[in-house]
Amino acid sequence: MSGSSPAHAPQDVRYEPDERPGLPITIGLGLQYAVLCIAGVVLTPTVMITVAGTGDAYLSWAVFAALVVSGLATMVQARKVGRIGAGYILIMGSTSAFLAVSVTALEQGGPALLATLIIASSLVQFLLATRMALLRRIFTPTVAGTVLLLIPPSLSPLILNKLAEVPANASPAAGPVVAGVTLLVMVLVPLTFSGQLRLWAPAIGIVAGCLTADLGFGLYDMSMVAGAAWIGLPELAYPGVDLSFQPAFWALLPSFIMVTLVGAMDTLGDAIAIQRISWRRPRAIDFRSIQGAISADGLGNLLSGLMGTVPNTTYGSSISIAELTGVAARRIGVSVGAVFVTFAFFPKFINMIVAIPGPVVAAYFVVIVALIFVFGMKILLQEGLDFRKGLVVGVAFWIGLAFQFDWIYPEYFQGIWAELMGNGMTVGGFTVILLAMFEEVVGGRRSRLKTRITPGVWAEIDDFLVKFAARKGWGEEMERRLRAVGEETALILLRGDGDGDAEGPERRLLLIAGGGGHAADLEFIATIDETNIEDQLAALSEGAPSVGEEIPLRLLRHYASSIRHQQYHDIDILTIRVESAGGTVRGE
Repeated sequence: MSGSSPAHAPQDVRYEPDERPGLPITIGLGLQYAVLCIAGVVLTPTVMITVAGTGDAYLSWAVFAALVVSGLATMVQARKVGRIGAGYILIMGSTSAFLAVSVTALEQGGPALLATLIIASSLVQFLLATRMALLRRIFTPTVAGTVLLLIPPSLSPLILNKLAEVPANASPAAGPVVAGVTLLVMVLVPLTFSGQLRLWAPAIGIVAGCLTADLGFGLYDMSMVAGAAWIGLPELAYPGVDLSFQPAFWALLPSFIMVTLVGAMDTLGDAIAIQRISWRRPRAIDFRSIQGAISADGLGNLLSGLMGTVPNTTYGSSISIAELTGVAARRIGVSVGAVFVTFAFFPKFINMIVAIPGPVVAAYFVVIVALIFVFGMKILLQEGLDFRKGLVVGVAFWIGLAFQFDWIYPEYFQGIWAELMGNGMTVGGFTVILLAMFEEVVGGRRSRLKTRITPGVWAEIDDFLVKFAARKGWGEEMERRLRAVGEETALILLRGDGDGDAEGPERRLLLIAGGGGHAADLEFIATIDETNIEDQLAALSEGAPSVGEEIPLRLLRHYASSIRHQQYHDIDILTIRVESAGGTVRGE
């Protein structure tokens, strides 16, 4: 049955999120996670600031702040603070997705403008987290995938600049050789080996590149490493925030919001993945945990803006390590966060990473942006790239690309419009949103029923579905299926409502019905209870539900071709697809 239940096979998980591994495992894995991710946390603000030419003092401060913020956000993701945090190991670190727009902000208004833009865009993540259920049709995986495809073209000028970042007296072969060695090692190691060595491929590539740069061409500047203290604080170069809201702010804000939404989609994917591999017995996806993950992402970006450093996001490498080791305990996430914060107070260690030669950094980011592009393609393919979605993505991508490189009437876009329309992520993102919304509008009118969850709700649902089937011109067999699904769902809703207890809070139901051909799509939007129906369906084979609970579930699974239960903090969405006997009924 498609979408009705997670896989039944137990997974090889040594420690689930609620369990507590011993101190040696906690510290050891905390160090391993941190060492694997530390390069990304430090190199992203390093590239951003060196390209923009903002100065060494601000660079030291931004790197220090990035480590502290990443550590705190990682701990919040693991432990949760109220509704903020996923409750799983999700490592937070600097994100390269913001590089292009951040460099532009630094060049136009300095660190204070960048901080203000990050703070403003972080508020969008809190809004998205609290209203995720309502915005699910606008900010879709199609939007995220398209914008991810446009990130590599936006970063390509920065990468090319770093490739040529070698001293004037260096050999002409220095840049190409150093970058080539780094790139080859980073690509060949994961292609040749598997398991834990694969996770170390970025670190091995950087070390190989640095050795080539130092031993072959003398490019690695050890003076800044030797002159740094072992323990200490950076020079206080806090930039503050710019509250003047000049035209540059309004021109760049849409780009920051668009990339922030992409980061939220990335976090959504990571939050789903970490849930799938953290439990011995797979569970249905808890969207409340995803809301918490996105809120923690927003908190990380808010702190990044307040502390004057680059935004951050979740790192997918934490998922790979958790799956490899079988350890998903929350205290590991707390340990990683503590290691990040500790590293921030070791300037010599930080300077070792900051001093990495430009060609090495460029090769590192070639791999990163390549993976970003592939991740965008995966999102689009997993969503299902039919003709309509393919047309939307293709048009939006090429329009964004054309505006990014000033191929479309650049003479008509000057001043503030040049900044707004000159960013491919912004133009492409808005294009795909508008086209997707248009597709939603012309996709067919949906019928709606608004009511209260009371003992008489079944009669209202039944009457609504009978009229819906008649409007669609479906026969008796399809009408019977719809009515049966409506009846069993009503029983489940009433069970969650305490059988209509008048003393409880009033619960409301919105039923949206759409579809065509041989299939109907029903959305029951309500507050039910803490039990996930997908999990209950999975438990049927184990005999977990009682007889009274089991009958509606079995009948619902019999008549529905797919069932998906999305639980949010204040709302539940039960999506049921019903297919006629002439169609493909996968649940029978």
